[in-house]
Amino acid sequence: MSIRMKLLLSYAAMLIIPLTLLIATSLLLAVVFRGDLQSLKSAHEMKFEGLEESDYHSLIKYTILKDPVFLTDKSFLDDISADMLNKNTHLYIRSGSDVLYSSDDISSKKKLIAGLPSFNHAGTWSELKNKADGNEWYQIVQYDVSTKGQQPVSLFLLTEIDPLVHFARSFFPILFLSTLVILVLTHTLLTYFMSKRIIRPLLELRKAAQQVSEGNLDFQVRVSGKDEIGQLGMAFEEMRSRLQESIQLQQQYESNRKELITNISHDLKTPLTAIKGYVDGILEGVADSPEKSEKYMRTIATKAGEMDRLIDELFLYSKLDMQKLPFTFESVPIYAFLLDWAEELQMELEKQGVRLDAEISIEEGIHVAVDRDSFKRVLSNVIQNSIKYMNKEQKRISLQSFAQNNKIILVIEDNGPGIPKEAVRHIFERFYRAEQSRNSYTGGSGLGLAIAKGIMLGHQGDIYAESVEGEGTRIYVVLPIEEEGSSQ
Repeated sequence: MSIRMKLLLSYAAMLIIPLTLLIATSLLLAVVFRGDLQSLKSAHEMKFEGLEESDYHSLIKYTILKDPVFLTDKSFLDDISADMLNKNTHLYIRSGSDVLYSSDDISSKKKLIAGLPSFNHAGTWSELKNKADGNEWYQIVQYDVSTKGQQPVSLFLLTEIDPLVHFARSFFPILFLSTLVILVLTHTLLTYFMSKRIIRPLLELRKAAQQVSEGNLDFQVRVSGKDEIGQLGMAFEEMRSRLQESIQLQQQYESNRKELITNISHDLKTPLTAIKGYVDGILEGVADSPEKSEKYMRTIATKAGEMDRLIDELFLYSKLDMQKLPFTFESVPIYAFLLDWAEELQMELEKQGVRLDAEISIEEGIHVAVDRDSFKRVLSNVIQNSIKYMNKEQKRISLQSFAQNNKIILVIEDNGPGIPKEAVRHIFERFYRAEQSRNSYTGGSGLGLAIAKGIMLGHQGDIYAESVEGEGTRIYVVLPIEEEGSSQ
């Protein structure tokens, strides 16, 4: 059975059972106080709601109404009155304007007595409308008889009733209907509320589960709340979000894998094609002199060396990507390290016609934790990338280093052609080149800056670029200062 059906049945039971018990209790009370159900019909026909057909009513009906002589028997009337007073009922007998008998304490109720109706018809009795005397309410029954001398006499039974009882008796139909309406409305609203808070979220979760089973994760589970279903909805949404991220990441990995295979195939095929061409030239006798043969062989060796370097860089990048490249960290005085590296770099750049301007503004006591060979690989890749794309007559590279916010910042700037603004954030991606048309003469694997990025991340540092197209590029290399070292 579904939860919806269970809830509907439970709330239906909450409505039907109380009503059934209410009706059964009412019938049981009626039988207890009236004796049988037939008396209820009689009471309804007599419109006699308050005072039942009690012993007093029977006594008056079968004695005084039958034999009016008892109206003048004071001893008889005193006995009846005394017994009635025990049940807060008073006896008052009147003939015209003459009072024939009055129970104790009732004669003082002048206003109440004055409001009693006059003689109606002999041999009849009727229940009058409840009357109030101050804060006291009375239920009144009138009996009209005629004496042997045809004198009209009215006998009144005045019974004190509680104000609450009077209110309940007077407004019982309204109270009963109001209670019934409130009961129905309460259970209806409760059923609607519970259906909204339980059934609708469950239907939303079922719909979401169906979409997930169909492979659709591009939606949002809109189930909230602090109850168990709300927590289930939030957990389901978190699961959907993580699953979507996982699939997107898997798709990205697959796309990267295909792109990597394509790029590797392309970069390996270029030198292989050249090698194959030169080998065919040698085999076909095109290199018909020792000089040509030597030139062909040197070209083949160069292309083979390019393939070897490409494979080495691919292997290195693969280790960095899988975070399996071991680093041998050591505490290095960064000022001395950069100073030695700048001197070596200056000699190399002079051979290539590139001027180096170095400004190392770091205290000598500052240390950083680096793997020397890996860090040199980063610096070398950045420098080689700058030289590779320089297109000006006066080639220049400047080097600045300083300490800031407990970090060492190394700025390598060139006066090359610069990088388009939209391409700057991509230059540290593998195989990315801002201008693919340059591949033919710049060479390289396209992995240099990607390797540099991976090494810097392994050093808990960072590397990023700024560039102005037509003016040059700045590469920022950032390293954290060791806690034991001093900083500016």
